[in-house]
Amino acid sequence: MKSKKLLIVEDDQNLGQILSEYLGLKGYESFLFRDGVEGLEAFKAQSYDCCLLDVMMPKMDGYTLAKEIRKIDKQIPFLFLTAKSMKEDRLNGFKLGAEDYITKPFSMEELLLRLNVIFRRGNRVEAEKLDMFELGKISFNTKNQELTFNGISTKLTSKEAALLNLLCQNMDRTLDRRAALKIIWGDDSYFNARSMDVYIAKLRKHLKPEPSIKIITIHGQGFRLVQD
Repeated sequence: MKSKKLLIVEDDQNLGQILSEYLGLKGYESFLFRDGVEGLEAFKAQSYDCCLLDVMMPKMDGYTLAKEIRKIDKQIPFLFLTAKSMKEDRLNGFKLGAEDYITKPFSMEELLLRLNVIFRRGNRVEAEKLDMFELGKISFNTKNQELTFNGISTKLTSKEAALLNLLCQNMDRTLDRRAALKIIWGDDSYFNARSMDVYIAKLRKHLKPEPSIKIITIHGQGFRLVQD
């Protein structure tokens, strides 16, 4: 499969280099630029599959850069990297069409997970397939948040469905605990971590009728959904 090309525009030299190198190791082709003006020129010069844009930058901020990018390509997904966590800032980013918004400091695992979700969501054919997951004899309808086994449907709570959806999208791979907490709960506090453990236990109970499907705890890392 052809590697995805990422435009990274980040004025923090150390963070930008770490992002570029890490994502390169994960199979992405990264192109790093230091400010909005450089980033815009780079976007005009070649095509990319996704843009990672810092918000606070010299010469041209991330929001302005996003507006300019949208004039050229109305479909390309972009993700904002920012130290800001104000609700208004998030709303501003989403109004511009951002696929996601990640607040510094963040883990590389969280960023990778968010990128994976963006690319799955971006492929319409694949997205339609991902509305339904077959877990052995159990069907999981992500839109209706329902599990169906032997003709009997069970309605999941929003958090149960969101957590199972992430596990399904990362089938046979370890779902990073902190990344999942930040995506579903908003932060990785001790209280939320304990809450996640409760929801994992609930999901295991829901999946118990299908013995081939298991949620394995990977100590110190997270959880993995596997099929025997």
